[in-house]
Amino acid sequence: MEMHDSFLRYSFFLTGLLVTLPGCLPSTDAGPSPVGADIFHPTEPTETVIASKRVAPETIAVDRSAVWPNWMGPNHSGVSQEMDWAADWPPEGLSVVWEKEIGIGFSSVSIADGQLFTMGHVQGREFVYCLDISNGEIIWQHSYPCQLVDVLHEGGPAATPTIDGDYVYTLGREGQLFCFRTDSGEMVWEKFLQEDLNVPLPEWGFASSVFILGDQLILQGGRVVSYNKLTGKRNWQTTPHAAGYGSAISFAHNDRILLATLDCAGLRVTQSDGEEIAFAAWESPYGTNSTTPIINDDTIYVSSGYDVGCGLFHLQGNSLELIYSNLEMRNHFNNSILYKGYLYGFDGNSNWDRRVSLTCMHFETGEVAWKQGGLGCGSLMVADGKLLILAEDGSLVVAQATPDGYKEQARSVFLEGRCWTVPVLLDQRIYGRNAAGKLVCAECEP
Repeated sequence: MEMHDSFLRYSFFLTGLLVTLPGCLPSTDAGPSPVGADIFHPTEPTETVIASKRVAPETIAVDRSAVWPNWMGPNHSGVSQEMDWAADWPPEGLSVVWEKEIGIGFSSVSIADGQLFTMGHVQGREFVYCLDISNGEIIWQHSYPCQLVDVLHEGGPAATPTIDGDYVYTLGREGQLFCFRTDSGEMVWEKFLQEDLNVPLPEWGFASSVFILGDQLILQGGRVVSYNKLTGKRNWQTTPHAAGYGSAISFAHNDRILLATLDCAGLRVTQSDGEEIAFAAWESPYGTNSTTPIINDDTIYVSSGYDVGCGLFHLQGNSLELIYSNLEMRNHFNNSILYKGYLYGFDGNSNWDRRVSLTCMHFETGEVAWKQGGLGCGSLMVADGKLLILAEDGSLVVAQATPDGYKEQARSVFLEGRCWTVPVLLDQRIYGRNAAGKLVCAECEP
């Protein structure tokens, strides 16, 4: 591939400087490994460190029952049920509650029982963090050797931890799959996907967040695979295919529970026992299909960057029929959000700079209601009829989630540097990170 084409790919997954985490607990390792020198292997030692002193949760009042347990939230939709939060911010911006350096990466946050889970890369090692949401202090952390995988971007972990009851599941950039106890950080089981599935390291590394379906743990990354979530025993796997970078989603159809995944070959519908029942080709010219399918009744929506665009499919029996496709919503890496019949998402690639537009599109027809530039290749979630937007430059923005036009309500300085990771609003607090590893918790009490 020519250098020009290689640059154009610029996928979500621009090389950055390593950072040192002053907030991390000391390691018992002899020293950090040079980036790329150590590749994780299941027989290599990993390390869990538990904080010797935890600040009491009463230090700052928080609702420890509030949950955002996984990528895209409790309903896997990116839509929060949060109502009582301030969207009319003061001129000086939001008040920061705490900050934490967590290392390079794009992993978002998951929260349950007063604990926040996320991931970052520091000097040749990948870290899984369990933080106290009241103050950002480390409860426990686990680290293991891992390459940065910084192809045309900063690199670091891209998957978001998944909390399920007393357990949390994480996936590293090289395919390190772990199950931990949430309270202690004790490792319950581990897998190394490259070896266990006999698949190569994807060009941008593994990025699928764990999806829990009953007692199954579902991932896609070279195959769609199911493990028993408590034991790690593999239930089934599909035949190999070109890995994608989004996650799996489940839905009910004709009395069956099905799974939808978008890999770099196409949209795949699989039964919960691993049998593939439908497939529609949906290829990216640079192998960067990076979003999770959006399900609405018996229709499935997918979107990709690089002038591939979006498409809505109707699942009829065991076939996928295309309803429409267009180039008006080309999601490079962050998902659009479906809310009250309309999709809200970023159309364009991160390397297109000012050509990226926040777009509102009618889900059923693909018609565009409006477009708004100036936010870069950002990310968003929806809460209380509002778009909570993290612009690529780190600005935090609130706008109305309406097809009647872009209506901005508030804006605040929040982060600096490149910001591609989806923010999370929970219990009147907003959590967000940049690629370099700065994690911020800000207050938005009414």
